[in-house]
Amino acid sequence: MGEGEVPGPLVGPAEIQEMLGVGRSRFRQIILHPAFPKPFQTLQLGSVWLRSDVVQYIAEHRRPRLADEDEQG
Repeated sequence: MGEGEVPGPLVGPAEIQEMLGVGRSRFRQIILHPAFPKPFQTLQLGSVWLRSDVVQYIAEHRRPRLADEDEQG
């Protein structure tokens, strides 16, 4: 890979919160977990992660969420 090439789509905190289904406070706790991937890059505006790393973390460390869990109430 040449310099400056990104090996896939990037996601920021807002996208990760949506992927995890959590708010800002819980997101901050989750990214401190040793298994959570390190940011791909940290910019002045904040950190960004490789989407594939976050997807892998979710698959390995998060309990699947059922879409109709709330509806069956």
